[in-house]
Amino acid sequence: MKKSLTIFVTAFLIALFLPLLVSSQPSTAQDSSTQAPSTQSQGPAYQPKFPGDPAHSDSEADALGYLRVVMRAEHLFNKHYGHYAESLPELVHTGSFTNRMVNPKRGDYNVSFKGKKDGFAITMTPNQLDAAHRSFYGNEDGKIHADEEKPADENSPVISRAFRETESKK
Repeated sequence: MKKSLTIFVTAFLIALFLPLLVSSQPSTAQDSSTQAPSTQSQGPAYQPKFPGDPAHSDSEADALGYLRVVMRAEHLFNKHYGHYAESLPELVHTGSFTNRMVNPKRGDYNVSFKGKKDGFAITMTPNQLDAAHRSFYGNEDGKIHADEEKPADENSPVISRAFRETESKK
């Protein structure tokens, strides 16, 4: 009993006085006016998620992942019903498209979807357009286009495919 009381009192005193001791220690950090610029504000360099990953940031990787899910769901929907879905809610439970994915707000991106029986177009536009937040476009041909200067469209450079060409011809 006496030993546990001693441990408790010691721990209490350390917890009470440690912050005071640490704050009274002289700082070894440089004066803020002489510190080197921090690279932390830029964040760590993007680590590709798979070989050939076309994303420039984690935000782009998320947007491209969503775009691929939608495009594959449309491909499966067309294969099953003989036409494309005309809205995102129609795609729910097709492939891995869930009810939660109907929301057009996707992190740093906003989704624009236009569906017709004979095709579809999906655009992902970032809140802030820059080199790490490009806009993306995809349609029934399975090609994913990107642009860092304006909303992407079918004339923007192709950066990848949502599915293999052989899948699109089946």
